[in-house]
Amino acid sequence: MKKPTLYIDEAFCWGCKTCEVACKQENNVPDGVKLIAIREEFRKEKDGKPDFIFRLNRCRHCDDPPCMAECPVEAISQREDGIVIMDSEECTGCEACLEACPYDAIAFDEKNSVARKCNLCYQRVDSGLLPACADNICLGHCIHFGDEDAIQGIPSGVRAEHV
Repeated sequence: MKKPTLYIDEAFCWGCKTCEVACKQENNVPDGVKLIAIREEFRKEKDGKPDFIFRLNRCRHCDDPPCMAECPVEAISQREDGIVIMDSEECTGCEACLEACPYDAIAFDEKNSVARKCNLCYQRVDSGLLPACADNICLGHCIHFGDEDAIQGIPSGVRAEHV
């Protein structure tokens, strides 16, 4: 597999937040910490009723991660396949990575005084599984995971299995 990618087809998200719940359960994060977060945006009135779109914020696993470059203790690394991993055991809680992330995708875990981010469920991926948020949990079938090139060919709204 080339660089694995998590693609969100936001046109089909209705904000159920099952991806948030699956992520919290898989990663055992405390209350108030979200590694994937859904926010509701008002777009316009449609037929006299408000029309919303749901945006999913998560780590984009950048090709050249600015968070990794800013971490003074090298608690953030990038695997050969492009997955950016944060080692919370090594994190000192300086929050430099939070400032560096252009997507505001790194959360601060107040309870443990460390930064946390999506690691793309690399343990699951290494075992041949999908990330928790993409593993048939998404009710809108809008979260796709797999090879970046293969995902580009998925028609909008079609659920991708392991690509």
